[in-house]
Amino acid sequence: MLEHLQPGADLILPLANGEPVVLLDAIEAHAVELDDVKVHQMHALHDRPYLHGACAKNLRHISYFLSHVTRQLFRDGTIDLVPNNFSEMRNILQERTRDPLVLAAASRPDRHGYFSLGLNADYVASFIGRARFFLESNARMPRTFGRNQIHESQVLGWVEADYPLVEVAPPPRSELDDRIASYVAERIPNRATIQTGIGSIPNAILAALRDHRELGVHTELISDGLMDLVERGVVNGVAKQLNRTKTVGTFALGTQELYEFLDENTALELWPVRYVNDPRVIAQEEGFVSINSTISVDLMGQCASETVHGEYYSSSGGQADFARGAMYSKGGQGFVVLRSTAKGGTVSKIVAELEPGDVVTTLKNTVDKVVTEWGVAELRGRSLRERAAALIGIAHPDHRDRLTHDARRLGHL
Repeated sequence: MLEHLQPGADLILPLANGEPVVLLDAIEAHAVELDDVKVHQMHALHDRPYLHGACAKNLRHISYFLSHVTRQLFRDGTIDLVPNNFSEMRNILQERTRDPLVLAAASRPDRHGYFSLGLNADYVASFIGRARFFLESNARMPRTFGRNQIHESQVLGWVEADYPLVEVAPPPRSELDDRIASYVAERIPNRATIQTGIGSIPNAILAALRDHRELGVHTELISDGLMDLVERGVVNGVAKQLNRTKTVGTFALGTQELYEFLDENTALELWPVRYVNDPRVIAQEEGFVSINSTISVDLMGQCASETVHGEYYSSSGGQADFARGAMYSKGGQGFVVLRSTAKGGTVSKIVAELEPGDVVTTLKNTVDKVVTEWGVAELRGRSLRERAAALIGIAHPDHRDRLTHDARRLGHL
């Protein structure tokens, strides 16, 4: 595999558990022999010496979404971050790389010689047949279906591995999360097609949908919460316009129970993100419901979902993709969810103005409904004064007077 890493080579790695751990170990072990090799990846889960700047002239990480591993390293300047919408990753990588080599974790090949990219399709599946591949076949990687299959004749080579996948347990839910979930769940009709992001509030919403009927799923992330709804028969996809009866995502991340559930499960399919997250595709589903978390919302409705106090925390991901798709869907709804306060109630997450350096992830013109534990602010088609009043109404009561004062100062009220 190392013979394919010429000076200036571009490596493309899948996100999360799609990272080929053994192959990356080998590359790091020989990093001093490399020359200006770049590693392109979203959301790395494994901490590695090269991420900290070891052999920086030989091997450099370019991130497209920060994780708990890479967040501080970006601030330290040892890695780079490229802004993007998740749906556009394939195009960005095509433009940014030259004859890339894709390194990916995969399942064991089946009797027909086909590997599955396991828990991933993401941006990597779009390169099948369009770029060179070298695979790491992990005995513990589940075999999944969809558009993430690659034949042994299409790869330069492959190695065998056997190591556990990274598990991410669902975050614990609070009473506030359940209150937010109740506001959202009561507005989702039976037979809707839904997308949910990651976090305790989206998980609470999924739990609150347990008594719904004939829901469909078209989402980037397949999580433990969705597994429960599929097993209960709540999600069956019979009312979907696209991929009817199938639960569609672009990657999965959760517990070992989820990974075992996905193994050879034909009810779920993983498709390339350029399809799953394309707002034009999403809009074809009538009554599409998008649900995403944010960090703060200003009184115009601008959502800052990737920075905290002006410092990068993650990146845009697919939030804007699904918010736009829901906006274009006939009868669609877009929910942005957040707790009203942070730091024990001392900080309001509904703010008069975003902090300097904060980045707007979802535009005010796209945002539909903002939900806290105090209710729902409906913003679509509302004036700036109506928006400010509605958002103050779902802020924590302890902060409403200050927000009202600031709204008047800014001319919003």
